[in-house]
Amino acid sequence: MPGLNIDPEYTGNERREFSLLELNNRVRGAISEAFPGTCWVRAEMSDVRTNAASGHCYLEFIEKNPVTGQLVARARGSIWAKTFRMLKPYFEMETGQLFASGLKVLVKVSIEFHELYGYSLTVTDIDPAYTMGDMLRRRMEIIRQLKEEGVFTLNKELPFPVLPKRIAVITSPTAAGYEDFLNQLTHNKSGYPFYTKLFPALMQGERTEESVIMALDRIYQHLDHFDVVVIIRGGGATSDLNSFDSYLLAANCAQFPLPVITGIGHERDDTILDMVAHTRMKTPTAVAEFLIGRMDAAAMDLEELQEEVSELATGILLKQRNFLQLLGTRLPAIATNRIERNRSLLQLLGNKLPVSASAMLSRRRSTLDTLQMQLQNRTVSRIIEGTRFIQLTEQFIKMASPDYVLKRGYSLALKDGKIIKHATDLASGDELVTRFADGDVKSIVKK
Repeated sequence: MPGLNIDPEYTGNERREFSLLELNNRVRGAISEAFPGTCWVRAEMSDVRTNAASGHCYLEFIEKNPVTGQLVARARGSIWAKTFRMLKPYFEMETGQLFASGLKVLVKVSIEFHELYGYSLTVTDIDPAYTMGDMLRRRMEIIRQLKEEGVFTLNKELPFPVLPKRIAVITSPTAAGYEDFLNQLTHNKSGYPFYTKLFPALMQGERTEESVIMALDRIYQHLDHFDVVVIIRGGGATSDLNSFDSYLLAANCAQFPLPVITGIGHERDDTILDMVAHTRMKTPTAVAEFLIGRMDAAAMDLEELQEEVSELATGILLKQRNFLQLLGTRLPAIATNRIERNRSLLQLLGNKLPVSASAMLSRRRSTLDTLQMQLQNRTVSRIIEGTRFIQLTEQFIKMASPDYVLKRGYSLALKDGKIIKHATDLASGDELVTRFADGDVKSIVKK
């Protein structure tokens, strides 16, 4: 390559030493010699930002491996205000795209190397025909796929808890944004209690997607312990946020059963994870302020409800007091009327009582006379029946008497004073006594 001939001072065994400034001067000279003019460069824009005071645009140019998607080259870039005022509207009009991060562009640049600030590219022109880069096309394809699968807005449709106190936090334990988040929550002016649990994850680099998904899986095992999930990280270049434009990560967050709040970039950055999350805030501190704001809103609702209840209770008490006052003024008249009515009733009853008592006594007397007559009749009847029964019994006893039987011509055979009922009860030689109505006869059994 022209301009890169090796200086003879570098050959041989003699050791050459340079100060850093001398070395950077030689590098600048070599670059100026190799690229004396401008050239066209294909790259993807990242971390595009405009200085409000000067109007200059500062950005990064990146290139990624087309297979792995990993960064393979990066360079600082700048567009001076005079050029940027013409270049930006021209580019946006021609392409229909905002001049922003994620676009793959073809730019005309001058290559510079400053002894203090290092290597950079200064943009002097841009080709609008070379529009959207791999990053933006991939983002659009992921968004389209998520929408076709019907999961793009699932997390946004979840009801947000009234009191988001129990917070699962996914971030790097060493991230400055995590400390800012905790400080903001802990020192909220209203003293709301927040309970946070850190689920550590890598927030930049190749393993960001895998690490955040693993943290979500750990949270899923303890869903009942949390109200919301917060994914936060500190600031940084836009190119460091590429891992949050992942289909797998976006799909996991979109379908997560708890509301997901993101605070992973700057205000100008908008990742796919931000798009599918329930709520997107620009920084970790903004996430903390949002949660505190939700608690404030709940407290205000509670205060309004308390005021409504208080007003309602006051109205009810006022109505009851007026009613009692009215009742108190009417009570003497009501009591007097009631007493008068009861007195009249008692007088009427007093007048009716002698007549009623006389009639009742007459009815009772008549009833007693009737009962007395029935008792006498029943007593006579029972005596006659008893007399008849005695007479029949007496007659039966007389007829059953042995004397009565003997007088009718019957006799009784006795052995040893006992009546003989069967012939088999006798044997030869037994002495019998035969009793007649007029006397006894003794006999001996011969056969």
